[in-house]
Amino acid sequence: MRKATRWLLSLAVLIGTATAGSAQAGAATAAEPTTKDIKDRILAIPGMSLVEEKPVDGYRYFVLNYTQPIDHEHPSKGTFQQRLTVLHKSVDRPTVFFTSGYNVSTTPSRSEPTKIIDGNQVSLEYRYFTPSRPTPTDWKKLDIRQAATDQHRIFRALHRIYGKNWIDTGGSKGGMTATYYRRFFPHDMNGTVAYVAPNDVNNDEDSAYDRFFQHVGTAQCRTDLAAIEREALLRRGEMVKRFEDWADKEKQTFTNTGSADRAYEVMVTDLVFGFWQYQPAETACAEIPKPTASTDELWKWMDKVGGFDSYTDQGMEPYLPYYYQAGTQLGEPGYGYPNLAGLLKYPGINNSRTFVPKDISMRFDKRAMPDVDRWVRHHARQMMFVNGQYDPWSSEHFEVGKGSRDSYVFTVPGGNHGSNIAKLKDADRTKATAELLAWAGVPAPAGTTPAPLAPDNKKLDKQENRRMPMLRP
Repeated sequence: MRKATRWLLSLAVLIGTATAGSAQAGAATAAEPTTKDIKDRILAIPGMSLVEEKPVDGYRYFVLNYTQPIDHEHPSKGTFQQRLTVLHKSVDRPTVFFTSGYNVSTTPSRSEPTKIIDGNQVSLEYRYFTPSRPTPTDWKKLDIRQAATDQHRIFRALHRIYGKNWIDTGGSKGGMTATYYRRFFPHDMNGTVAYVAPNDVNNDEDSAYDRFFQHVGTAQCRTDLAAIEREALLRRGEMVKRFEDWADKEKQTFTNTGSADRAYEVMVTDLVFGFWQYQPAETACAEIPKPTASTDELWKWMDKVGGFDSYTDQGMEPYLPYYYQAGTQLGEPGYGYPNLAGLLKYPGINNSRTFVPKDISMRFDKRAMPDVDRWVRHHARQMMFVNGQYDPWSSEHFEVGKGSRDSYVFTVPGGNHGSNIAKLKDADRTKATAELLAWAGVPAPAGTTPAPLAPDNKKLDKQENRRMPMLRP
């Protein structure tokens, strides 16, 4: 969904699509010896290896590697090790397949659907995020179909053990990933919950973002934000000097962007996006500095909203696979900056090409996102999209159409990029929870209000707010 590390602010080669019948038949294969330790059963899967096991109350937790083909269409061309984790509760419970679309965290945690259905959780690192990156790296093999096939193979391998219903989920780029997986392998999962997932169908048409920024929040908040953005560029000289001094001290560089001055301009044009993406509107509007604020105040606020470290080579590098995908298939948001008229020195710099080293070639595939969008509108089954009213990424979101079945789009009033089922209006929350439980095969008892089946766990349920990089041409 670039300041992700600061915010931690929305988972033999088998190619063919699994059929619904094969998924059901797979449950019968789960009848392996139940007395065998779960770790032994998982490690008996060809290509699976253990990195470590960590203690977790009420669960078993494993960090694993799984051998994947670099190219699923040509598996003889080499393999790589893909990182994943398994939060094991019971083979008699449903399983959630989670992906953030980025790195996988090796700290035990539960996604919201895992808590609601009281199930197991398999979490997968997206291909080409380290350490799940082949060496040497053929970037052309980083696409949504290859990634979906990664998930498909892992599902098929683990479904022999976890034979109950499966739900895939993720937030932000993870929500996009969960949706793409269903498009290419529609029968693997029994349901999907995609949180705050952007859907950039036409990368050349982004007027939805302009409309969003013209109406989001209150007029006063929008005015104050526009004024401080302009002030940040009016003070470009002293702020860039401070940025350069900070970078020298922290051993940070600006090779990709070209200079601290160029990186600073990108950061300023990102501020409005970052502000609405994660700042709580009810308090953050009052915290916007006045144009008369001191340089120290301006620096601290900009660092909180945008993060200066996110605009250096070192801050960008961990998210290189995302920037590459944004510039080759996913698309990226674009909008105007009328409040910055006359102050921009490098118009057009804020796009994925700036953040990907020049020796990595990029060519945009205009067919990928329209294909997914058509599939969701006409063929989605048991899919749920949860968006935030104040989240810029929800400006272009997935819609279900006449051809979809048992699928829904929910919006959290005043919600940002951390929107989830728990924050929905009562009626929507009840509906979403009931549907998810039914998809998982553990419906709420008749006559009761649907609610999460697992009790709260502060250690496991801390929401991972992974902030998507903000990219605009």
